[in-house]
Amino acid sequence: MRAKLMAGLLSTVAALTMAGAAMADDKVVKIGALSDQSSLYADVGGPGSTLAAQMAAEDSGLIAKGWKIEVISGDHQNKPDIGGNIARQWLDIDKVDVIVDVPNSGVALAVNNIVKEKNAVYLNSGAASSDLTNAQCSPNTVHWTYDTYMLAHGTGGALVKAGGDTWYFLTADYAFGAALERDTTAVINASGGRVVGGVKHPLNTSDFSSFLLQAQASKAKIIGLANAGGDTTNSIKQASEFGIVAGGQKLAALLLFISDVHALGLNVAQGLNFTETFYWDANDQTRAFAKRFSERMKNKQMPTMVHAGVYAALVHYFKTLDQMGGNSRDGAKIVEKMKSMPTDDPLFGKGEIQPNGRAIHPAYLFEVKKPSESKGPWDYYKLVSTIPADQAFTPLADSKCPLLKK
Repeated sequence: MRAKLMAGLLSTVAALTMAGAAMADDKVVKIGALSDQSSLYADVGGPGSTLAAQMAAEDSGLIAKGWKIEVISGDHQNKPDIGGNIARQWLDIDKVDVIVDVPNSGVALAVNNIVKEKNAVYLNSGAASSDLTNAQCSPNTVHWTYDTYMLAHGTGGALVKAGGDTWYFLTADYAFGAALERDTTAVINASGGRVVGGVKHPLNTSDFSSFLLQAQASKAKIIGLANAGGDTTNSIKQASEFGIVAGGQKLAALLLFISDVHALGLNVAQGLNFTETFYWDANDQTRAFAKRFSERMKNKQMPTMVHAGVYAALVHYFKTLDQMGGNSRDGAKIVEKMKSMPTDDPLFGKGEIQPNGRAIHPAYLFEVKKPSESKGPWDYYKLVSTIPADQAFTPLADSKCPLLKK
């Protein structure tokens, strides 16, 4: 009996040793950058996110240690079914280990479920829905960069405090727009303001005239743009043509990227307030990264906060794999280890990943400069205020993430 027990123990030890050795030998990582490569969010994520992933791999130090890292890209076309099909093929057939970026909350939430089912790793920096770390949180997902809670409290809260106490929403008609309007409405109501109306518009529409005329007729002090990318730039341009701001109403660009400001030009965008977590010209480290990034981009654009989030999330992921000694291909365990390690990268600085998968770091309320204030290309932002990391995102006590109820 004792001999059998000893044999069993030796067998278990041998199996564990072999498993550890196998993981140590597995130093191959495949990254899938899933984005909008050709439509309204292409400048926000797109090719820039693929480049950011490649730069993170190059900067990780793992290649010099014998790791093989491959980055592939896909175009989800802002359709959850297409994004879901790409994710399934990547995970089932192409042996992708981690999916990054994924702007468009509808696609992001679909991919979130698939990655959990396949026990891979999901580092989202492109989608805004705060549901990714609340009601639909997953042990396999880390949400980096920004979310609708942050945008609502940063921009919405600041504008209400400044006297913008009546709001009318122009909202993109899908998961992101709904979440952003919901979270901003909560802030407006809590701050003593009120929402007087709103209208939903199709994703990637070109004509905002009827929606803007309704907003103008509402007499609301603030017209809240709960949209992003090309939809935001088109609505701002057309609002300028209608003389809405000149007439006394203020536009709230609830989600604005530096690529949007560049597309609009400072003559149109000047004075807009918005919240971001990254600006290329913030310090020496962000400037150094941005210079390398811009030199490799075909259009020479500066990185958006989504690009920065792809880079920073993968930097932390690679540090985690290095500490683990290999790629276990157990997504939930890798994410658990990521959460146990403090984050520290050149773009966002020091931070942490909360138990619900929310990466926290400071956020910043910016204002777009006047043309006379800009010193050169891409010099677009001036800092209004800093929101500390522990105040920028949903407090854990308020999170509806099921992972917190264990």
